Amino acid sequence: MSDPFELNDDLPFEPLAPKPAAAAPPVPAAPPVWLEKLNPEQRQAVETTEGPVLVLSGAGTGKTRVLTTRVAWILMNRRARPWQVLAVTFTNRAAREMRERVMHLVGPSAEAVWLGTFHAISVRILRRNAELVGLKSNFTILDSDDQIRLLKQLMEVDNIDSKKWPAQALMGVIQRWKDRGLTPDKVGGQGGSDFADGRAVALYRAYQERLRTLNAADFGDLLLHCLTLFQSRADILGEYQEQFHYVLVDEYQDTNVAQYLWLRLLTQKHRNLCCVGDDDQSIYSWRGAEVGNILRFEKDFPDAKVVRLERNYRSTPTILAAASHLIAHNEGRLGKTLRTGLENVEQGAPIKVRGVWDGAEEARWLVDEIETLQRAGHALDQIAILVRAGFQMLEFEERFITTGVPYRVVGGPRFYERLEIRDAVAYLRLIQQPEDDLAFERIINKPKRGLGDTTIQKLHILARAQGVSLMEASQRISETDELRPQARTALANFARDMERWRSLRETTLPAEIAAQVLEDSGYIDMWQKDKSPEGPGRLDNLKEFVSGLDEWENLGGFLDHVSLVMENDANAGEAGVTLMTLHSAKGLEFDTVFMPGWEEDIFPNRRALDESGEKALEEERRLAYVGITRARRRAFISFAANRRVYNQWQSSIPSRFVEELPKENIEQESDPGLYGHRGGGGDWPGFNDTAGARSGAGIRRRMGFTDGATYEAKERVSTNEFRIGDRVFHQKFGYGIVEGIDDSKLEISFDKAGRKKVLDSFVEPST
Repeated sequence: MSDPFELNDDLPFEPLAPKPAAAAPPVPAAPPVWLEKLNPEQRQAVETTEGPVLVLSGAGTGKTRVLTTRVAWILMNRRARPWQVLAVTFTNRAAREMRERVMHLVGPSAEAVWLGTFHAISVRILRRNAELVGLKSNFTILDSDDQIRLLKQLMEVDNIDSKKWPAQALMGVIQRWKDRGLTPDKVGGQGGSDFADGRAVALYRAYQERLRTLNAADFGDLLLHCLTLFQSRADILGEYQEQFHYVLVDEYQDTNVAQYLWLRLLTQKHRNLCCVGDDDQSIYSWRGAEVGNILRFEKDFPDAKVVRLERNYRSTPTILAAASHLIAHNEGRLGKTLRTGLENVEQGAPIKVRGVWDGAEEARWLVDEIETLQRAGHALDQIAILVRAGFQMLEFEERFITTGVPYRVVGGPRFYERLEIRDAVAYLRLIQQPEDDLAFERIINKPKRGLGDTTIQKLHILARAQGVSLMEASQRISETDELRPQARTALANFARDMERWRSLRETTLPAEIAAQVLEDSGYIDMWQKDKSPEGPGRLDNLKEFVSGLDEWENLGGFLDHVSLVMENDANAGEAGVTLMTLHSAKGLEFDTVFMPGWEEDIFPNRRALDESGEKALEEERRLAYVGITRARRRAFISFAANRRVYNQWQSSIPSRFVEELPKENIEQESDPGLYGHRGGGGDWPGFNDTAGARSGAGIRRRMGFTDGATYEAKERVSTNEFRIGDRVFHQKFGYGIVEGIDDSKLEISFDKAGRKKVLDSFVEPST
């Protein structure tokens, strides 16, 4: 089978020829009220029921309303019985919402509509035909933990080194194959087949055989088995093709290849396929989504009707104009321009684009803006901060905690609650307090040190019997013959490492200790070898964690701070600012949206560009478009001239997306002294010169760097000359007196926080 992933490849199906036009059933003389409430484009999308239809639905244009009304229109006009309509969504929540809306329009008959996620519909089909794909009807659907455990067993049998070739990485390879609709015999030379020295395909085959033996399937199998069923049994496929007169699909831009093939097979007879989606909001390629599915719809269906929904009922005209201008830079799109669908709406405030000196200053400015909005009566739960990557959240969380502004993290745990951060903190806790048994238990086998449950149980028994900590018990037992040589060696090495790291506390700053611990312990290496989608993000979080330690002089103070942070969760019923990634924000909306970190290498993301080039750049731009269109009334974009990455300062340049925003719809600001500026409007140096902006040459020259230079410890020429005895103010530590000066570092005795070393760029003279 040819790979339909690329637009220029041969299609797996020939374009379907139009079927003869059928006589339309009579339309009621008086259209229902709910149909009259639609705008002309929405109504066209609803009433064009026959043949293939592509509804290009821009952000905030009412796609859910179109989908549900279309189902109701089909049922009300008796074009099909409820069980002859198939409506497919991506989430259970969307499916429930659609069903409730349809039932509200046409009554209980909507219960019989086949409405659900791709996986739910596939399970329903497979339960009826399981024997035809080698399963029983009561087959089990495995969760991710069971899948990994099963793969590990197979890899052990095949003598594959799980440290060099993690099971999670193999699972990722297999799922990508399943997303493409590839069974083991169809993989060929697909990406990932070189895993474990070319044994990935054999492991995939063994995995599938083992699943059948267990009468089990994973989530990727649900569609894959359906494809196998449809392709091998024409009679079964024919039954479902005959049954489903109308097929509707939500979020078509997010479909993968397997879902694309599944839909094409089911709709070959009646061809009444309605796909609703937005090519400008396709942002999930890392999950297997293929924007090409929606881009080639008219090639697949030459007689397709394309309806563009461009009337936005969410945002101000200014926000819509900026978003449309930005996304127009993408070449791989079908094209549409958002305009307001609201009556008597004001133009709206321009998008504020602000340049700041560094990440800490960005957090201070952003939270100050939020507090100003709050004092003006703006509800906090209508404010969102949207970041490109999770590691960016730390500075904002710290600032919220310092100022007491309530917040909530959506789509994941708070920074210090993340698995990798808890592990890192546990290492530091054990260094600070060797009797911390909970910390010992958490990290003694992270990364794997060959210590099994039996060894850990013996440690507990010895610790209780002798009244000592697990750390002390591990040292004592490693000097005996109670354990296997491998376990004794591992415990002895761990104890020596702990003593060495503990000895650094008096002479080494916490950030340096943490960096050394994470490196020497193999913890960083463990995540570098992890090929799961979460691996790179966990590494970024660890880098941000180490950077955040730079403000602390001793481990004890930092660990006390973490304990207070963990206890400082916002009350469940308290409204707070929403902090989330841009990917998690899709489908949501807020009155005010802040988008920090619009810098090259962060946004667009350097790793994505290195892996996929121009294709990734266009997806990053779609992500920016999604972010802007989440805002109803106000949008703020910011970038910093400097970022601390893994405890090193690096100069940054504004994202190319900042340059692509229309000047008439934005208000430019910058901090005094930034790039030689004094704030207000105008252009940033090197900003309008495309080559200069993207290479950073213009900005770097103004800042005194050669191209590619790293901004090290001497990161800022202070705008103030401090002297010993000066009274100063620090945003985090408060007021204090300068007692020592070492180049750009100040030693300050703070009124409440005690004696600390800080950089002069974070300090202001007290007036």
